[in-house]
Amino acid sequence: MRSNTVCAVVVTYNRKELLRECLGNLKHQTRKINEIIVIDNASTDGTASLVKNEFPDVKLIELRENIGGAGGFYEGIKYAYENNFEWIWVLDDDTIPNLNALECLLKSYDRFPKQKKPYLLASTVLWKDGSLHPMNIPNIDTNYEKQLYATKQSCLSIRSNSFVSLLINWKVVDKYGLPHKEYFIWNDDIEYTSRILKNEFGIVDPLSIVTHKTKTKYTPIESTGSRYFYEVRNKLWLIRTNSLYKREKIKIFFSLLIGMYRYLKHNRYKYSSLIIILKGIIHGLFKYKKNKSKWA
Repeated sequence: MRSNTVCAVVVTYNRKELLRECLGNLKHQTRKINEIIVIDNASTDGTASLVKNEFPDVKLIELRENIGGAGGFYEGIKYAYENNFEWIWVLDDDTIPNLNALECLLKSYDRFPKQKKPYLLASTVLWKDGSLHPMNIPNIDTNYEKQLYATKQSCLSIRSNSFVSLLINWKVVDKYGLPHKEYFIWNDDIEYTSRILKNEFGIVDPLSIVTHKTKTKYTPIESTGSRYFYEVRNKLWLIRTNSLYKREKIKIFFSLLIGMYRYLKHNRYKYSSLIIILKGIIHGLFKYKKNKSKWA
């Protein structure tokens, strides 16, 4: 492991204008990034040409097919770990980090005593209007002792977090492995961070700010069309992992039931919507493969 090195991993698919803005801000971070890599999920909008022409020192990994955000982050984290970076900073392509976002995360890490360091550090995620992004609010830890410990350093202890802007220490990759690429989209980040933080310590830093430039401030999951299949399947897969406590699994199960009802109602109880849910349930129950190897 190369001490004090940072590799930024950006996963992208057909959003080259936002990717340009994201990479521009990564290039001008107040704490220099040692290497930036872009995982291109077989984009068709000229993303590869943009990176090659405008950011020639950014490493571009072009995938032959779109393997989703889950597959992209799997490949990116795997690359950074195998190339011995101490820190892996994962971001979406529509994440625009403030120029001091990375510096703030690393300063927070340094403030904590050596006996108990945070190995996952999340940024505070805003939307374009400057308010908190409702889709990227971390799951705050209910452990009072951890929370008290984190607040002494002006942070909050977290139980899980998205990959919108997350700094990962190589030690937890070495110990807990990689995200599950089979998820394709949604819930892969929740599973991965929950897997790690079941035993480790992670924080969200209020001073490390990124803007998540989604088209709308909130996109209801029930309006995602056929992609809702992944929400049903992956939630059931998530429940079957060892990454969550029993109470968390119960909460997710009931939220899934409510979500399926809302999805059917939103789509006026169409037969096609019912088929999508049934397909997700079948795959969630019968297509789940427990990863025995942390590198699976």
